[in-house]
Amino acid sequence: MTLPILYHCADARSLRCLWAVEEAGIDVDLRLLRFPPRAFEPGYRAVNPLMTVPGWIEDGRLMTESAAICERIAEGTELAVRRDEPDHWEWRNWLHRSDATLTFPLAIMLRYTRVEPEERRLAQAVADYKAFFGGRARSIEAALGDGREWLVAGRFTAADIVIGYAAFLATTLDAGDVLGDATKVWLDRCTAREGFQRARERQKP
Repeated sequence: MTLPILYHCADARSLRCLWAVEEAGIDVDLRLLRFPPRAFEPGYRAVNPLMTVPGWIEDGRLMTESAAICERIAEGTELAVRRDEPDHWEWRNWLHRSDATLTFPLAIMLRYTRVEPEERRLAQAVADYKAFFGGRARSIEAALGDGREWLVAGRFTAADIVIGYAAFLATTLDAGDVLGDATKVWLDRCTAREGFQRARERQKP
């Protein structure tokens, strides 16, 4: 049986997928790339013309969206919230919110603090998008405000992975201070999981 292939850069959005793999107990063929691939991995274009990570290849098909890949990994496991469960659509909404709403402003911050050469870095853009992220991260705090342990369904799911990654990324960009108190406690709970720890260990060269 051919294993799915996961193309991954350390701590990039593809960490969502590697974390999900570890939580689900799925084996993959992990291919580590230097970040950003468009600058350091020219051969990757033949795999993924977008030159982004993740790249997930299974049965000859390429997937490139981290939340969609996590949904695929979660299928048939407790990481998924089934259609017959009350929180199914809330779960799906969190999956989509993770990138479109929460990771987008962090990607701008990442670009203008680490990726662009020094002379092209924009402190004002970083400050503006940090505030942008902070406003949208209030949705996490609101969801956790009733004291729940995990975002939906009374258990750890792929929603916690994809949203947890966004919150984790914020902490690596000096934006952790815009997270609410309940969000910080929940994030600590997420990152203390063995699956997250194994994923970060596995991504080391």
